[in-house]
Formats: sequence, structure tokens, C-alpha cells
Amino acid sequence: MDLRETLNAALKEAMRARDTARLSTLRLISAAIKDREIAARGEGAEVTDADIIALMGKMVRQRQESATVYDTGNRPELAAKERAEVAVIETFLPRQLSDDETQAAIADAITAVSAASLRDMGKVMAHLRAAHAGQMDFGKAGALIKAQLQG
Repeated sequence: MDLRETLNAALKEAMRARDTARLSTLRLISAAIKDREIAARGEGAEVTDADIIALMGKMVRQRQESATVYDTGNRPELAAKERAEVAVIETFLPRQLSDDETQAAIADAITAVSAASLRDMGKVMAHLRAAHAGQMDFGKAGALIKAQLQG
């Protein structure tokens, strides 16, 4: 079963269970996927599961940033709502790599592309994105790659 089918099944289950919080988050995901499909149709491309995972990863980051802003603005009820949405979205994302696993994946990628300097950082990132899409925070990975290539 592909990711769209899994999301649709979860949406139906949330409707049956009358779980309004989960249902609204699943509808947000579905709407974002449909928007992406409409945009891709104009380009003549198709939206893959990897695209959907990347889209949901972006949704998670947006909600985490919003929750932080709400916390600093003394709005804990809105921050809690954002974190609840993050929890629902993360159930459909692949397991995130631990720090040790991320370090090992970076080391493997560096050897796989024969990276020797910072000029090769793009090759390493491309290799990691292909192998570990949705499994690591590439913002943090970029800093780790840079540290390993410099030192």
C-alpha cells in the first residue's frame, strides 16, 4: 500500500472514530498533497511517495517553528495544537536516524562519493538525500558534513 492509500485509510478511520484533531490534520495533509499534484500536473511530472514524505517533513518543520513562536508569545494552547499536529504527521514519516546513525551515514556518503574537500559537499548531500530522504534533518547534516570535510 502506497502512502496516499495509507493516508486515505487513516482519514476514513479518523472519521469513523470521530477523532476531530487527527481528522483535521489528515485533511491538511491531503490538501497539501492535492496542491502539490496540481502544481506537478502543470509541469508534467507525477508526485511520488518521496515527494509526499518531503512535503510532510516540511509541514513538520513549519509546525515546530510555529510552536516555538507560540511558546515565546505565551500562547501554550496554540503551541500544544501545533505539537499535536506534528505527532500525527510524524506517524506517516519514516523513522528518524539517531545522531550516531546520522554520523555513520555521513561517513559512508563521504567515502561513497570520494569527497575530499568542501567543494564536494553538494555530492555528499545529494547522496544522503537519495539514500535517507525523510530520515534525517539535512540542516543539521550539512553542518556535520562541513565539520568532517574540514577537519
